[in-house]
Amino acid sequence: MVGQLRKIQIGVMGSAADLEYSKELEQLAFEIGSRIAESGNITVYGAEKDYDSLSTAASRGAKSAGGITVGITYGKGKDIWDKDGNTDVIIATGIERGGGREFVLVNSCDAIIIVSGGSGTLTESAIAYQLNIPIVALVGTGGWADKLADTYIDGRNRIKVGAATTPKEAVELALDSARGKMANNG
Repeated sequence: MVGQLRKIQIGVMGSAADLEYSKELEQLAFEIGSRIAESGNITVYGAEKDYDSLSTAASRGAKSAGGITVGITYGKGKDIWDKDGNTDVIIATGIERGGGREFVLVNSCDAIIIVSGGSGTLTESAIAYQLNIPIVALVGTGGWADKLADTYIDGRNRIKVGAATTPKEAVELALDSARGKMANNG
């Protein structure tokens, strides 16, 4: 079909459970996933093998709204933290955490939304920046989201990290930014 665009793939990145995030942050990530699904687009997330995360909360939100989810995991095998079967597609990268898996994860997205976040979220944000993939930070959630919101990651001023104050605004900004990038690339 000429002129028909594919679904937009929005990555949701954020703190892992070992950073002991609050139930409120988990609910915000859940709502982001739900809103991506309601928009008719795809939630991409970092599928963990050993514990929950804000990314997996987003996948649960997407599935609760009937959306499609893609989990990118590290290592070999498709065993992930997915107690309720919230992942439609699992991509096992065969590479470990710390840059390799994160590159595959981010490069699979048209835009990313960051919620709070530790070093993994920082890595994912830097990769998105290097690839000119739009980044939206949900402000007020702490971590790297608050530190990077409304800034450039370095002096190259490639893309400014968008700042959103609600899950609704974050998803709308990510979708608008992704559409703009897609329109300019072809």
